[in-house]
Amino acid sequence: MNRITQLFDIQYPIVQAGMVWASGWRLASAVSNAGGLGIIGSGSMHPENLRFHINACKEATSKPFGVNVPLLYPQIEEHIKIIIEERVKIVITSAGNPKTWTDRLKENGIKVVHVVSSSVFAQKAESAGCDAIVAEGFEAGGHNGREETTSFVLIPLVKQSVSIPVIAAGGIATGKQMLAAMVLGADAVQIGTRFVASEEASSHLNFKQAVVNANEGDTKLMMKQLVPVRLLKNAFYKIIEEAELRGASVEELSKILGKGRAKLGMFEGNMIDGELEIGQVSALIKDILPAGEIINQIWEEFKSAITDIQGFYNF
Repeated sequence: MNRITQLFDIQYPIVQAGMVWASGWRLASAVSNAGGLGIIGSGSMHPENLRFHINACKEATSKPFGVNVPLLYPQIEEHIKIIIEERVKIVITSAGNPKTWTDRLKENGIKVVHVVSSSVFAQKAESAGCDAIVAEGFEAGGHNGREETTSFVLIPLVKQSVSIPVIAAGGIATGKQMLAAMVLGADAVQIGTRFVASEEASSHLNFKQAVVNANEGDTKLMMKQLVPVRLLKNAFYKIIEEAELRGASVEELSKILGKGRAKLGMFEGNMIDGELEIGQVSALIKDILPAGEIINQIWEEFKSAITDIQGFYNF
């Protein structure tokens, strides 16, 4: 056991990311049942829909699971209220100031983790009382940090800046990558993109197939004037790219983005006009598998990689 498996009472130090339009109760419960920490992604859910997913997850697993809460979500107060009422034990916050809700969550016996993209924000999260940090590198899918710090640089920087456990995220989909992250100082890993291409993810099959078909260089960090987000290249991406190259204003970019663009792509399966948020590591993913099989593959490769390294250095 390590600090994260003890903190969350889980078997493996593997946390599934709370991705919008992908991380419903089916995925969260499957990951938890397989020994990781399943996470419900509340960012794409109306409050009562979140309550439904929490209760469905309770029915599907007796293991610990959590909820990811983007702090910029417009109905955040209702989400926090539901999480407390339903006695969720673990919350991962992101995209906002952790001081806003951490005390209230912890007063209700909830363990709080915050996602950061720099060592400065990691220290602020520790000061706010968070129990652990997710250090998310530039390679990650979805919303990202403006600093563009890669995971290989970010993990050791965050590790040396805080005393609470560090969960590495961004560009991790295999057991070898998990080992690399932990050698750099991580206590666990958070994995998103690999779980998008799982049978239990609520993402549209068209999107899952696009992830599997992705190659090196098929994603790029865009919309840094709004909220930086890594996108899979498609027709919508090209519109955003053209607008940014000619110096489009924040107002124009917001108008192009509109409402419901992520749902259109990732949930409804429009691969042309939809916003497709995914990580660089999609280039390594070549199949859609059950979440439990993904956990098993990562863990077995992790153990095998440890053996390989020990053999390499057995002079």
